Amino acid sequence: MSTISHQTHPLTPGTEDRIELLLIDDDPTDVLMVEKMLADSGLDAGITVACDLDAARRMLTRRTQCIIVDLSTPGIDRLEGLRQVLALSGPAAVVVLTGLDDGRLGVQAVAAGAEDYLVKQEVDGPLLARAIRYAIERKRSEETERRLVEARILGRENARLERGLLPVPLIEDPTLRHHTRYRPGRRRALLGGDFYDTVQTEGGAVHMMIGDVCGHGPDEAALGVQLRMAWRTLVLAGHTGEQLLGTLDTVLGHERRSEEIFTTLCMVTIAPSRRTARMHLAGHPAPLLFRGAPGAGGEVAALPDYAHGPALGLVPGAEWPTTEIDLGESWGLMLYTDGLIEGRVGEGSDRLGTEGLVGLARTARTRGAAGRSLIDALVTEVERLNGDALTDDLAVLLLSRQAESDRPGR
Repeated sequence: MSTISHQTHPLTPGTEDRIELLLIDDDPTDVLMVEKMLADSGLDAGITVACDLDAARRMLTRRTQCIIVDLSTPGIDRLEGLRQVLALSGPAAVVVLTGLDDGRLGVQAVAAGAEDYLVKQEVDGPLLARAIRYAIERKRSEETERRLVEARILGRENARLERGLLPVPLIEDPTLRHHTRYRPGRRRALLGGDFYDTVQTEGGAVHMMIGDVCGHGPDEAALGVQLRMAWRTLVLAGHTGEQLLGTLDTVLGHERRSEEIFTTLCMVTIAPSRRTARMHLAGHPAPLLFRGAPGAGGEVAALPDYAHGPALGLVPGAEWPTTEIDLGESWGLMLYTDGLIEGRVGEGSDRLGTEGLVGLARTARTRGAAGRSLIDALVTEVERLNGDALTDDLAVLLLSRQAESDRPGR
């Protein structure tokens, strides 16, 4: 076994300065012939010679770009031996250079994965150098395509998974209208640390929830999914109010990856009469309440946030007081995460805030926006004021009820 280096300039502009080759051949005469052909061709190559397959396994490195193998080398039984070489080659290209002038074997070798099949008696230096360069580029192209295919498959699987983790509301009341908007801050992601859900339970009460896990990565997204599923399970099991929040606080403590992780949350339970509701805030912005039909006569206000408790995960044994809400006949409740109100206003450091959002909502409602169009109008205007797309996770949940007397045509 030997290592021989040739340092001449490559003939083809743009090719690599040096190519690392592993030559598997036990015939010293043939080894010298290959070395001379490559030297005469001008290919700048570092050639490592292995006399058998075991030696090749030991001498193959991450820098090896191409393996040249003679299928008559001891321990390499033609096609089966080639398969063994291919199995250990990794990202290196494989070129068969053999004295076996067998057209059928050549076809089988290429079909098995070799980049080329050359017969020693028919090869000169320039042809061998060109075959090596082409083989390396073909291998690179194949590796690039394989990685792209794997990335596409993984991306599609992740997209299906993330779409499946977004909730489907459980509402049976035909007088209620449910609209959402969800957009993670991470590029090319479908799921962020924000989460929401809506569930109608036996007896007619409708429970709404929106939350925000601090942070923006996949770990936060996974924790948000866990908390949402825990919340839905607890609601369907009959838990409400402060007791439910206490249990969620315990779940968060067990599931979070760090004690610094906390979660803000807003929860509203609408009575079966649809005229009143109870709200609990855990460090989260208070919802907006719309009264009356869209138009000049409609009212928009932020619900009071004086009765609130800390975010989940911050204070052991915390309390979350209840706020009673008078909804009226026609109303809309819009729950949202702080991504909607923390955008900038103009070029300074001022943020939109809750008051700014109320002002935008009043303008949109005066113009007749409702439901999906209201959410879209608000997000569009917030981004315009910010001067660019919002970088934080964003979730909006709007549940509305319009009294029969306020419906168009009445």
